[in-house]
Amino acid sequence: MAIRFAILGAGRIGLVHAQAIASNPQAQLVAVADPFVKSANNLIAAFGGALRSIEEIADAKDVDAVLICTPTNTHADLIEKFARAGKAIFCEKPIDLNLDRVKSCLAVVKENKAKLMVGFNRRFDPHFVALKNTIDAGTIGDVEMVNIVSRDPGPPPYEYIEVSGGIFKDMTIHDFDMARFLLDEDIDSVFASASVLVDAKIGDLSDFDSANVIMTTASGKQCSISNSRRATYGYDQRIEVLGSQGMVNAKNQRPVSIEVATSQGFTRPPLHDFFMTRYTQAYAAEITTFIATITNNTESLPSGDDGLYALAIAEAARMSVNTGRSVKLAQVI
Repeated sequence: MAIRFAILGAGRIGLVHAQAIASNPQAQLVAVADPFVKSANNLIAAFGGALRSIEEIADAKDVDAVLICTPTNTHADLIEKFARAGKAIFCEKPIDLNLDRVKSCLAVVKENKAKLMVGFNRRFDPHFVALKNTIDAGTIGDVEMVNIVSRDPGPPPYEYIEVSGGIFKDMTIHDFDMARFLLDEDIDSVFASASVLVDAKIGDLSDFDSANVIMTTASGKQCSISNSRRATYGYDQRIEVLGSQGMVNAKNQRPVSIEVATSQGFTRPPLHDFFMTRYTQAYAAEITTFIATITNNTESLPSGDDGLYALAIAEAARMSVNTGRSVKLAQVI
């Protein structure tokens, strides 16, 4: 039997998840909630379902799971509400911008024995999955260093930056989770440097648009992350992992993978223009995995604790920028 979903929030990421549900024979979209009725109706017209309120969805007998795609400041409250309502919960990152609020939210999830999966979609990208499988197979030996490049084509609107929690909690948080996933160890210390190089208004909003982070585990493994809000050549997503016996990398992806050679040289098509197309397969696989955890009653990963740790690393990174020093994660979490 198909898992019956409700989507909360019919914005850009809600549409991405609606497409993933529509493409999955084990999923059915039955309800959509959004205070902007036009957005909700546009999603419904494209992918099905019916317009309902949050309360109606919480009480509904025909809804098995909810996808929380609403603004960040609503996530924790909605997780708690649907944990108490007995629904399986998928929530976009972050759970909240405040660590204590995340901890109290996760306590409610645990108390109600609710299923919660956090939306770190990059764990499900087929190229990154192949990279992880290569590591786990021992092909490159013991992991020693990880390098992650994640650069957006351009900055988001100022209105978004004002409520995003900053580059580390909004953008780098995906890379923090990926670092833990690939290193297979928790982070011990964080050193970060950040600047405003793209748009001075971003600095006026107390945020950064360019950042580098170096993280170290207790055993000494290292991960470096390079972030920018401006990559004029497209959506730049690369990972390289160095091991004791070799190296594996995942290169940038293009909508069309061809190369043309002429007397003028070699050319290739441009990169994907943003996450909606670059990670289409990842979003689909993410929903498939979530459905499997519901059907088989297994643990949902990434978990709420994964969300907590990624947020703690983001806090440590901001603290490091403010102090100019390396920060132990134990000081934060």
